[in-house]
Amino acid sequence: MVFLSPGVKFDLDLIEKYDTPAPRYTSYPPATELSEGFTASDFQAAIAASNQRKSPLSLYFHIPFCQNACYFCGCNTVISNNKKIAEPYVDNLVREIKHMSALIDADRKVLQIHWGGGTPNYLERDQVELLWKNITRYFSIDPQAEISIEINPRYIDKNYIFFLREIGFNRISFGIQDFNPQVQVAVNRVQPEEMLFDVMDWIKAAKFESVNVDLIYGLPYQTLQTFRETVKKTIELDPDRIVVFNFAYIPWLKPAQKNIPQEALPKPQEKLAILKMTIEELTSNQYAFIGMDHFAKSDDELAIAQRDRTLQRNFQGYTTHAETELFGFGATSISMLKDGYFQNHKQLKDYYQAISRDILPISKGIKLTEDDIIRRDVIMGIMSHFQLYKQDIEDKYHINFDDYFSHELEALQPLEADGLVSISKNHIQITDIGRLLVRNIAVVFDTHYQTRDKQFSRTI
Repeated sequence: MVFLSPGVKFDLDLIEKYDTPAPRYTSYPPATELSEGFTASDFQAAIAASNQRKSPLSLYFHIPFCQNACYFCGCNTVISNNKKIAEPYVDNLVREIKHMSALIDADRKVLQIHWGGGTPNYLERDQVELLWKNITRYFSIDPQAEISIEINPRYIDKNYIFFLREIGFNRISFGIQDFNPQVQVAVNRVQPEEMLFDVMDWIKAAKFESVNVDLIYGLPYQTLQTFRETVKKTIELDPDRIVVFNFAYIPWLKPAQKNIPQEALPKPQEKLAILKMTIEELTSNQYAFIGMDHFAKSDDELAIAQRDRTLQRNFQGYTTHAETELFGFGATSISMLKDGYFQNHKQLKDYYQAISRDILPISKGIKLTEDDIIRRDVIMGIMSHFQLYKQDIEDKYHINFDDYFSHELEALQPLEADGLVSISKNHIQITDIGRLLVRNIAVVFDTHYQTRDKQFSRTI
């Protein structure tokens, strides 16, 4: 196995032992810890403090609309074929941009912009232009900024893709999930192979700087052989980055998933075989295994950042700009500042009402304690670099690592015995096997998880 060290036992018993619910750690504390009671005034004070730090910015814009429901989806979406529903949303998003930008120092450079959803290409071109015009008017965009957008390949043509490139987007992402027609029908996401190859051809012709595609393992009717074909076709597409998500079956949180035939989901042993095969195929075809679900070509910025130990995670996944603070726009978006996270209203009516009153549309938040910030560095180091130098944490926070985390180091001993992690006097190293179960290692340092009963997806 490309990713396994010789002699390491990795069998179904080990998977079953550690296949437990845990956060994905796109943030710490996780977004589940955000609570009501935080107001627009709290967020405004946090922005003022952020201005004092003068950190560069990442901006996220959430477009929640989709024409059809994909049954696997765990995102916050609004399903409608009536595109007029987007008109008031765009108007309110523009008002939020104007309001928020007035509170953020104009000399803070924007290094990253991401449009996610939902389906950003649900918007008509004039709506995209309107949003883009206001973003560039009210924020200072670095000439080398990463400007990315997610698209749904079922609702796009060549002209739209070239339009996105011309307006300023330089990175693009789209979901494949699975090439197999039976799987596509089962999850209500039918997109023929020819369509996906056409979209990739258009993207390359438009000269986007980076292309990311998403796959999902654990979907109904998937087998080792059918997903091997999906992986091979994905490699043939030649994207710069590939994300291979573990399907989170959480119908109690996402009712659309009740449409998925549970009996058709691959059994744990089949799912494990699919995961191992996927890692093998990708790593033997010039893709570096960046994280628990990310792969990138060895010369990609993500791979370089991981080698340099500058990689970080935020609500969009792995990022090369750990120094930025993230501001989210639109319904459900989360702003991720150094010492606090703040989420906008999820329901459109609540979001619109706040915007109409010129109030920042905050519904939830969390103020990070010093302990949260220390543990965030530890957890993000584990999740991003698969290693941690104790001295880095000691120097930064003036603590003795072994004393501060004595309970956690003791709790890691069974994981070390099972070959997931190696602990020395100065260093914590995640093993090859541990990479697949890195959430189980990170959760040991999560005091919020220890004290609250949360429902998360399983780690494998």
